[in-house]
Amino acid sequence: MPGIKYELDSRPETGQVLDIAPGLKWLRLPLPFMLNHINVWLLQDGDGWALVDSGLFTNTTREVWKQVFERYLDGAPLTRLLVTHLHPDHVGCAGWLARKFGIGLWMSRDEYLLARVLVADTGKPAPPEGVAFYTEAGLGQESLEHYIEHFGAFGRVVSPMPESFHRLRDGMKLTIGEREWRIIIGRGHSPEHACLYNEDLNLLISGDQILPTISSNISVWPTEPAANPLEFWFQSLHMLKRELPEDVLVLPAHGKPFRGAHLRLDQLIEEHETGLAKLRKLCSEPRRAVDVFPALFKARITQRNLMMATGEAISHLNYLLEQGEISVRRDEAGVNWYQMRQ
Repeated sequence: MPGIKYELDSRPETGQVLDIAPGLKWLRLPLPFMLNHINVWLLQDGDGWALVDSGLFTNTTREVWKQVFERYLDGAPLTRLLVTHLHPDHVGCAGWLARKFGIGLWMSRDEYLLARVLVADTGKPAPPEGVAFYTEAGLGQESLEHYIEHFGAFGRVVSPMPESFHRLRDGMKLTIGEREWRIIIGRGHSPEHACLYNEDLNLLISGDQILPTISSNISVWPTEPAANPLEFWFQSLHMLKRELPEDVLVLPAHGKPFRGAHLRLDQLIEEHETGLAKLRKLCSEPRRAVDVFPALFKARITQRNLMMATGEAISHLNYLLEQGEISVRRDEAGVNWYQMRQ
């Protein structure tokens, strides 16, 4: 990608560890999705290692972790666990690892509390509000049944959360080993996403807040149907451009470490602004949320990615609603129709 410079010629294979800098290790864990890996980071912390993010709670991931402990950490323990945000590939093994090593969990408050809520939904029936939300978006009966059948899946790949946590706050400074890390909170992809910045190394552990080749999902979910996460996403991208040096080394959760953060942030902003421009044209006539996918996505939408696509479509529609650019009406079948104001 022009202007994006990948810092390292090599990358660790799944389950292997690569040194990024003294006292900083890169580990790739497997994911059973099209996006097939997550990067997690080990920071030397005295006689052990602090861990940033943890992987899905699956048998495969736990086996990889056991090999890592034996092969790469020479028996050194984990000293603390930091999680950038609540999504299962990041928080999944947090509870298991925290109990295994008797260590504390560090997260922002909104991320921790929402993760607890979602884990508690496991095994419950889909709520009527959720069915209504996706009916309003225009999903058909087959897709609604798919939602009902898979409701509560979050807790199936997330170990039970620790009963307490240490709160990460925007601007706080955290000493890990001999290095000081500043917490930078971004919003939009998740409620209160924590990034870690070290000035001496000029290095940012970005989680999903800045990724080199894909844009993080910006979705509205049934728990807050009128939310406007795209506004928070824009605000956060502009904030990061102000806060970070142009030549910062970004360690993302997916993809390879890279430099060129300012360019990448501009690209992410432009991508969503382009989507909004296409959406305005498409909504010259009344449209349901499911009708606007072509304005926002190049990939084919299937049952596998339908909920994320629907959530992202609604996030863009809610943004235009709050800007006063479109209106919405609900028909007799309970479906929302969006159209540009005349």
